Order: sequence, then structure tokens, then C-alpha cells
Amino acid sequence: MTDEPRAGLVRFAWLSIVAALTTMALKASAFALTGSIALLSDALESTVNLGAAIVALIALRVGARPPDEDHAYGHGKVEYFSSGVEGTLITVAAFVISVEAVRRLLDPRPIVQPAIGIGITLTAASINLAVALVLRRVGRRQRSITLEADAQHLLTDVASSAAVVVGVAAAAATGWQPLDPLIGLLVAASLAVSGVRLVRRSTLGLMDTALPPASVQAVTRLLDGYASRGARYHALRTRQAADRTFVSVHIQVPGGWSVQRGHELLEDIERDIRRSIPGTTVFTHLEPAEDPVSWEDQTLDRSEGMGR
Repeated sequence: MTDEPRAGLVRFAWLSIVAALTTMALKASAFALTGSIALLSDALESTVNLGAAIVALIALRVGARPPDEDHAYGHGKVEYFSSGVEGTLITVAAFVISVEAVRRLLDPRPIVQPAIGIGITLTAASINLAVALVLRRVGRRQRSITLEADAQHLLTDVASSAAVVVGVAAAAATGWQPLDPLIGLLVAASLAVSGVRLVRRSTLGLMDTALPPASVQAVTRLLDGYASRGARYHALRTRQAADRTFVSVHIQVPGGWSVQRGHELLEDIERDIRRSIPGTTVFTHLEPAEDPVSWEDQTLDRSEGMGR
């Protein structure tokens, strides 16, 4: 069995693969016809798109697997590996493009049949734009960093294609040959920035980074609201793993409360947090407010000397 909502995302990875194959073929033909280093940079980026889409497909398939004995919290974190690989591929592509652009700067060549090359590139960019908008919408709705990363990469591809078209047109119109490789260098710089950002975001996810401040504030406001019912809290911790978020907190109540009353309070708190942040797994721990030991477990690793 698989997680049905996550399993449904696999078809969007296939959409990305088909788009990458199509645009890669189009852009390669544009480079072959024109000899433009700027169009070569665009074609290389589409090659990276294909590799990233394949990695995304694998990640989404693995991430859709349900929790098991070895992965009690599911397999969602595999998406951070996927986006990290994609960011690395983008960075490598930026390096390759830079090397080729520098070579062409040292040995300038004229662009042939620029109009045909521009037309083919615009067609490929239109395909990427349409697919990117679909992936971004679905990725945000399902909180899939893999699809969001793929969408961001395709949007970067569209932007670089637009720059390439302008550069090729200007180089052909002016006859200034160095303009073509200079545009290639600009594309490479843009790709490098995008790749580094993806790698950084993936690394933060693997390191159990806390939820965004706005989400944490929403949880604290909700918990503060329970003060009127005699409850206090501490040791609030949050983290995110792909589409899942986790919140743990210690709730302190009067020691004279019955187990049933405390249980009902925790159920209300957990329900409200899940409503506030959908897709959240909530862990609560009930403590008597009068017991000093209840205040000694705020750190992640409780020392051996604490407690009785």
C-alpha cells in the first residue's frame, strides 16, 4: 500500500520527464542549427531538467510508501535528497556552461540561422512554462518540496531561455560575437544561484529545521489561549519533513486533575494544532504544574540527574 495523496504526485513527475525530453530535443536542434553558445547553455539546462525529473520520480515513489517498522515516521524525507540532487545538477550545469562560454569568448564565432533557433527556443520555453505552473501549484498544495524544486528549476529555465533569445537576437543584429558567450555566462550565474539555494533548502530539511516563524507563532497563540483552562506549556519543539510537520509540547496542569480531564485537554489541544497547521503530527506530554521536576525537562536531552 502507499500514501494515496503522495502516490498521486508521481504522474506529475512523469509530466516533467516528458517535458524535459521534448524541450531537450528542441533546444539541441536549435544549437545544432545556429552554433550559438547561449543556445547550448539552454540545451544543457534541459538535460539537467531530465536528470532532475527522473530523480524526482524515484523520490516521489519512495516518499509515497506508508510508514513501516524501520520508518515509523514515513519516507517523506527522501524528497530532500531529491531536491538536493537537483540543486547539485544545476550547479554542475552552470560550471559546464561557464567553461564553454569562456572558450567561445576566446574564439568567437558567428551565429547562423538565428531566427530559426529563436523560434525553436521560444516553443521549448512555452512548454516549460506551462509545466512549471502546474508543478508549482500542485507542489504547494501538497507541500512537496520535490515538485516545488522541479517547478522552480523550470521557471529558471524559462527565464534563462528569455535571456538567451534576447542575447542571440542582439548578437545577430549587431554582429558583435562576444555577446553570445556573455549571455551564456549570465545564464550560468543564474543557474548557480538557483542550485545553491536548492541545496541549502534541502540541507535545512535534513537537519530537522523548525517550522517557519509564522507557524510557530500560530501554535504559541493557540497554546496561550488554554491558560484560561488552567494549562501552561513549555518545551515546545517543531520540525518539518517534506509534507509532514511535527509539533511536541509539554502541558502542565494542576496535579489534582483526574487522568480523564487531562486527557480531554490534550485531545483538544492536539486537535486545534492539527486544524491550525494541516498535516501535523502532534506529541503532548502531561505534567503536574506543582512538581518542580516538571520544569526540569525543557532541554532536548534530559540529564541523568533530573527526576526521581
